Amino acid sequence: MAKPRKRGRDIHGVFLLDKPQGMSSNDILQKVKRIFQANKAGHTGALDPLATGMLPICLGEATKFSQFLLDADKRYLVTAKLGERTDTSDAEGQIVETRAVKVNDAEILTALSRFRGDLRQVPTMFSALKHQGKPLYEYARQGITVEREARPIRIFELTFISYKAPFLTLEVHCSKGTYIRTLVDDLGEVLGCGAHVTMLRRTAVADYPVQAMLDWDRLQELAQQQDPAVLDSCLLPVDSAVARLPQLLLNEAQSRAVGFGQRLRFDNTEKLYGQVRLFSAQNLFLGVAEVGKDNVIRPLRMINL
Repeated sequence: MAKPRKRGRDIHGVFLLDKPQGMSSNDILQKVKRIFQANKAGHTGALDPLATGMLPICLGEATKFSQFLLDADKRYLVTAKLGERTDTSDAEGQIVETRAVKVNDAEILTALSRFRGDLRQVPTMFSALKHQGKPLYEYARQGITVEREARPIRIFELTFISYKAPFLTLEVHCSKGTYIRTLVDDLGEVLGCGAHVTMLRRTAVADYPVQAMLDWDRLQELAQQQDPAVLDSCLLPVDSAVARLPQLLLNEAQSRAVGFGQRLRFDNTEKLYGQVRLFSAQNLFLGVAEVGKDNVIRPLRMINL
């Protein structure tokens, strides 16, 4: 039986979108996929419809490495409104509690000190985490609360930017799995007045350059030129998703072996251990492998171009 013909293009790379407000990450992903006419696409960590900012979208073989970006640390600029809690912990929800705001800068700075370092955070019910195969937000919309376990997160930096009552603006550098809405809600409880997110912008994912982002309007303008080469020039390399991993160059025979998924013992003169990026002698990215203490290369995710 013949394989069905692909309708799109085998295009590979990472597109760095400046996500607009009001659109879900999955909705914008499908739109970007259609614009590039890509056969395969995936995003690297959802942003709420309220949120804007950096959303790396992996196309083609780059989707094999999206998990590395899901696991990467991220930075956000967030504005919270003190004095009101909502059922979603952001401005899209319904106000469930109103309290007087009687805090000053010094009290805020003291409260922020409790939210730096290694923490345990209970995910919001309005999240995409799954319970029995369904996202938590589906239960929340039905008025059902599911027991959630606290998960370990790390807040590398939590910086006070400004406070003009009742609005507090912060910058957050955090680990994967951190819910900024929950962080703000928890902070509001420590301050004794409640709080919810009114503005959220993701400013960084891993080490991706901010200047490489394109906003939605600019992408549409480029798409109207109907020149695939123009769009393709906006893509970052496939290996940009794993740029933090050390690089290991292989000779032709080694490249061929790992390309077939074979394990390979080598003279590990550089003493590289753990996950590495593999490159051929021609400096072509081959994929990601694990190097053990036995100096054996074990292919993990190899590209097929």
